[in-house]
Amino acid sequence: MPDIQLPPAFESQMLKLLGDAEFEQFKNAIDQPSRTSIRLNPAKPFSLAWSKTPIPWSKEGYFLEERPSFTLDPAIHAGAYYVQEASSMFIEHILNSLEVPKGLFLDLSAAPGGKSTLLSSYLGTDGLLVANEVIQARAQILKENLIKWGLGNAVVTNNDPDHFEPLEGFFDLVLVDAPCSGEGMFRKDPQAREEWSPDNVQLCSARQKRIMDKAGTLVKGGGYLIYSTCTFNEAENEDMIRFLTEEFAFEPVRIQLEGDWNIVESSVETDDGMFYGYRFFPHRVQGEGFFITVLKRPDSVSSQEPGKIKDFKHPVLKGVSEKESEQLDQELVFDGTGKYYTLNDSYFRIQRAFFRHFEKLSQVLSLRYFGVELGKKQKQDWIPSHEWALSLLPKNQFPSHELSLEQALEFLRKNDFELENLPTGWVLMTYQNLPLGWVKNLGNRVNNYYPKEWRIRM
Repeated sequence: MPDIQLPPAFESQMLKLLGDAEFEQFKNAIDQPSRTSIRLNPAKPFSLAWSKTPIPWSKEGYFLEERPSFTLDPAIHAGAYYVQEASSMFIEHILNSLEVPKGLFLDLSAAPGGKSTLLSSYLGTDGLLVANEVIQARAQILKENLIKWGLGNAVVTNNDPDHFEPLEGFFDLVLVDAPCSGEGMFRKDPQAREEWSPDNVQLCSARQKRIMDKAGTLVKGGGYLIYSTCTFNEAENEDMIRFLTEEFAFEPVRIQLEGDWNIVESSVETDDGMFYGYRFFPHRVQGEGFFITVLKRPDSVSSQEPGKIKDFKHPVLKGVSEKESEQLDQELVFDGTGKYYTLNDSYFRIQRAFFRHFEKLSQVLSLRYFGVELGKKQKQDWIPSHEWALSLLPKNQFPSHELSLEQALEFLRKNDFELENLPTGWVLMTYQNLPLGWVKNLGNRVNNYYPKEWRIRM
């Protein structure tokens, strides 16, 4: 076994946390290869050919026996699964075991989208997710991943936590996967070892407290706050529980664990009772290093409801009249549960049950995407969007064409290729019955409308 170079201060910290014998196991584990894991999208079933074993705390999560070339699998481009680190899938177990009420959820540091797609699946048609990312380039990646996931129950925003101040007590659940010192990534990312220092830990801890000072106010009475990091030290984990309970009224939440999961529960004594955190060590579990805690706002804490905006006004967003909305539902064979908006002449649809929440959010936050973009209308004809193709919404008025693997990859590369017996007009391309996007058959040629910026370059 080669000698693993770890910062001496980090070794001291981990020896204190684990003891001599277990520290040696930990040290050996972070020199082993990471296991590849994926989480399936239950709304987009397909045939998974790879050898796999279930992740015990996730109904949709699997370890793969070897890492395939995901880029060359059309199913990932169709949003049939997400490549996600196994430890972070524990959020699925938290939601299901607590039976967290579905409503308005916020993922405050959401990119690239692993936890957001998980929250989106949990909410289904019964909730609305605000997936926020501070960094603009990362917000674009987040948007793409939620579009591929296809549920149409998310609003992507690009805001600093400070901007959420008018939304105090607005959310049923707030998830903060905080930027941290990355100790849990030492196996996956050797560079993280080189960048680690005690000063950086303290810097991260201070940054986390600034974020959580805002996040703590956003949870409504009876709602939940989930805080997670990919690090081991107490300064960024248990100390945050102490900070939150000193700053805000929270109640403890304890999560049921199975003994063979090997997740380590820690406890923090506070004036409001015993609070709990959950640590994932790479020598105990097959995932990476991770910490997570759940706190509940007392029912007595005030909540903010969106209220009715009598005359909705927005610089670029326009509400569609009820009469036109009904016409759209009939024309598109939708189920009548949607509310429509236009942005740059393109139509968007969100769940009607949450339109007031959405309009309130649009007054406060910088929107990057919401619901499902349907496309543009030219008289009676639609120019359908790629977003509509990947969504779960019906596309009944368009024919579809099933592609072979070779054809699907050519389509995803945005190449021109021959297709026999193709109807004229817009045609939905599918692979294993998973929608991939549109082509338009003009008779003398077929135009590939796969988004240029999404194309496969391999």
